[in-house]
Amino acid sequence: MTVMQTTPATTEETPAPADVCSAPPRRHPRPEGQDKYTISEVVAFTGLTAHTLRWYERIGLMPHIDRSHTGQRRYCNRDLDWLDFVGKLRLTGMPVAGMVRYAELVREGEETYGERRALLEATRRDVFARIAELNDTLAVLDRKISFYTDAGCA
Repeated sequence: MTVMQTTPATTEETPAPADVCSAPPRRHPRPEGQDKYTISEVVAFTGLTAHTLRWYERIGLMPHIDRSHTGQRRYCNRDLDWLDFVGKLRLTGMPVAGMVRYAELVREGEETYGERRALLEATRRDVFARIAELNDTLAVLDRKISFYTDAGCA
């Protein structure tokens, strides 16, 4: 499973880049040069539980986790990048079904860019609506704090 990020259009002199597995600066340090992790290491890196990681695999959010010869899960850096992206989607409030749909679209390939973009744009609109609600709530709190600050000084 990979995280896909569409890059801006390129000029004629540079070739069109393929989607790349990307993530903003990593929150969880990973050992330099290592690309195979046990489930317990992934738990430590991400803060997710082993139960959640197994559940993500069962529901199709992370269906292609490699296994060792003994059957133990072996995560790679791309899997960790994907988990970071899924964490961002969770923070947006995107329903799990939406995240699973996005994962399905990624697996289907480049022909789904438009549908992926539409899904992310809808999520972005929802985030902006939540931000507006939170800003309104913050303004109410600021007025109340100001009232109590002024009342305490009188």
